Amino acid sequence: MRLRALLDTDALGLRLLGGEDELDRTVRGVMTTDLKDPSRYLSGGELVLTGLAWRHDAEDSEPFVRILVGTGVAALAAGEAELGDIPDDLIVACARHRLPLFAVNESVAFATITEHVVRQVSGERAGDLAAVVERHRRMMTSGPAGGGPDVVLDLLGTDLDLRAWVLSPAGRPIAGSKLAGGALPAGTRVELAAAHLAAVRGGRRGPHRVTVGPAMYSLFPVRSSGRTTGAFRDVRETVLSDWLLAVEADAGDWPDERLDLLQGVTQLIAVERDRRDAARTVRRRLAQEVLELVQTGAAPAEIAARLRVAAPVLLPGLGTAPHWQVVVARVEWDGGEIAGGPVAQALLEEILVDPLSPGPELSDRIAVAHTGDEAVALVPLPAVASDEDGPEPGLHADTLLTAVREPLSAGLNDDGRLTIGVSAAVHSAEGLRGALEEARHARRVAAARPGRVCAAGHQELASHVLLLPFVPDDVRRAFTARLLDPLREYDGRHRAELIPTLEAFLDCDGSWTRCAARLHLHVNTLRYRVGRIEQLTSRDLSRLEDKLDFFLALRMS
Repeated sequence: MRLRALLDTDALGLRLLGGEDELDRTVRGVMTTDLKDPSRYLSGGELVLTGLAWRHDAEDSEPFVRILVGTGVAALAAGEAELGDIPDDLIVACARHRLPLFAVNESVAFATITEHVVRQVSGERAGDLAAVVERHRRMMTSGPAGGGPDVVLDLLGTDLDLRAWVLSPAGRPIAGSKLAGGALPAGTRVELAAAHLAAVRGGRRGPHRVTVGPAMYSLFPVRSSGRTTGAFRDVRETVLSDWLLAVEADAGDWPDERLDLLQGVTQLIAVERDRRDAARTVRRRLAQEVLELVQTGAAPAEIAARLRVAAPVLLPGLGTAPHWQVVVARVEWDGGEIAGGPVAQALLEEILVDPLSPGPELSDRIAVAHTGDEAVALVPLPAVASDEDGPEPGLHADTLLTAVREPLSAGLNDDGRLTIGVSAAVHSAEGLRGALEEARHARRVAAARPGRVCAAGHQELASHVLLLPFVPDDVRRAFTARLLDPLREYDGRHRAELIPTLEAFLDCDGSWTRCAARLHLHVNTLRYRVGRIEQLTSRDLSRLEDKLDFFLALRMS
């Protein structure tokens, strides 16, 4: 489609401010941004929509326009909602670089223009794909006619014979086309998510191509389509929460028309993503209110009243008040210039659901607030059974860690860290303050461990594990060196395996026969090794105190 056609569409509320001689330019897509430098997300031919949040003074307009022209965009459309009249310096810069400039009436949403452009461009290039937009319009209504991202993916399957899935940053399946025949295997999803996050952190422009097993996949980022995109100045602020579109095909030899079409599909999926984010506002507010009450020492009755308000919002139709679990997360980037709280909040909203459960609905049951660099999730548990033989209900730190460690480590790259703490379930307002502190303590335990992504649960707070993270590093080193260095040096010279023998002896609770059987040694040989350990360290492994010291030294080493 051409720019002239947009100007002639009254419903779009566009007013031409410059570039009348360029109205025959072809529009190949649309992008909403307020980044000072959006070049990494532009491929040429786009209509760029901006709310002007990037402009702080008149000197910002010239470099912004120069960047757009350098990437080959078709035109710029600036909204009047933020500043009223479009600044003269922007008009002059666009005229200097022959970039057509439109003003967007404040009564017209950018989403309206995005939908119109995608519909027109897709319709010209792939006939039936205009139905994607029509189905999407129904999807956005309040009635049951919608179908979420699955509607868009089904059109890709029926019209272009493409198998496609929408995945969360941790690889959880959000949607899949009928042609795809169900969700991808868990291992494949994790590999795709990790490859996508690594490519984004590496600054590579999508689609990203990756081979998993016998299949080639092309990965398209699904980024926010709303005005809020402009608020993000650094890729690290969104990389851990953005969805991705995975297509089982090699996009390396695709013509520009097909690539443009897939970019349009990601924009449609992004609208659904934005709608879901907007729906989280109420749940975030509820979580923030509960968190503030708990932290300020409000009366249990006041907290209980707020929980009664939250329960029907998070679990519609629930007859009795649920149990609650608290999850605390912290995202830290080297340098500290990126605020960790909002990043952790968006991340928890994506990962605190069953990794094997498709669709976004389950995350609607979780309310997440943030304060400072910390995010706190309030997770309702509708039925907590008291079965002593069965697994403890609710979220488990180890399960959560297994589901997200590999892909999110790629997104954190070498300059970020995620630590998570999970509380036990509580059933009253009185227990909520304890659950919050329990989750925070568990997170500190996780933070003391190596790795980019670490998690700890409340179960670990009832043992020595709670104390070890708070021992100063220099004390740790001195303690372990005093006990273990003589053994390491002896092993290095004689290959005597005293350290493995010590570990096995303690693990067998000092049982000579069981330890000898585990190590496939004669008991006399085991007695010789233990004697050598005692001689080198001046300790007695028959004494409980010395056994405990060795145990702690091994755990801290």
